[in-house]
Amino acid sequence: MRALILAVTAASLAGCSSSRYKTETVVRTGTVRMPTLRQMENLNMDRVAPILIRIYKEENTLEVWKQDRIGKFALLKSYPICKFSGKLGPKIMQGDYQAPEGFYDITPEQMNPNSSQYLAFNIGYPNAFDRSLGRTGNFLMVHGGCKSVGCYAMTDYQMEEIYGLVDEAFKGGQEKIQLAAFPFRMTTQNLRLHAYDPNAPFWGMLKSGDDAFLATGRPPSVAVCNRRYVFNLDGAEDLDPNAPCPPGIATNVANLRHSAAKLAASSYTGEIQTSFSTLRHQDSLIHK
Repeated sequence: MRALILAVTAASLAGCSSSRYKTETVVRTGTVRMPTLRQMENLNMDRVAPILIRIYKEENTLEVWKQDRIGKFALLKSYPICKFSGKLGPKIMQGDYQAPEGFYDITPEQMNPNSSQYLAFNIGYPNAFDRSLGRTGNFLMVHGGCKSVGCYAMTDYQMEEIYGLVDEAFKGGQEKIQLAAFPFRMTTQNLRLHAYDPNAPFWGMLKSGDDAFLATGRPPSVAVCNRRYVFNLDGAEDLDPNAPCPPGIATNVANLRHSAAKLAASSYTGEIQTSFSTLRHQDSLIHK
């Protein structure tokens, strides 16, 4: 009896690995619909060209970007996220019901056409960054079914096309698909609004990756050193996630911390200025 209770408890804490997400015998395939195919032609994209997935929690949006015929990525289609669990911030441990944030890779082996949640693919949590910090959890998915326990859940109709786009990119030769999950759009204004959040330094790292993508129009290469993300670095495959970063990268990491501190300071200054302006306005009304 005690063993049974422990098994049920473990399943309830396993997020998308719980019985709700078990494999079914039905095999489904994704479908890319005609309006999306016409949009590919309008954007000068081949049907099986590589893709990139970008997720924004606060905006409840999943975006599929696709490479055009000159090699740059452009937004192909946006889908409203039906449900994600938790709040803004990364997943820390199994059972915290948080949907992950960070940079992840999807490979063909992570696709699940037999999912009980219609169709699904594993996003690859924990990655090297998560593991370097001792973060735990498994089977974190993008899936259908519109219910989430630590995953990003879409409607079945949306998931059918998202799955189809991923599957066709793999069939076109893409070996892995980058999925970047953000708390919100990585603008300076949004970072300033969240400057006092304990996750602000982490989100500053994510912004560096977002900036690298926007600057080049291509998904950045992602590596980890000193338990921090680094982007577009030559020789990154040799980095140890737990070892100190090379000197030049260490400087960039220090600059990131400084930028986060500046954002917090500027946010605080802005709040003070706003407060004084409000007080002056109220004082003028009183003395009229």
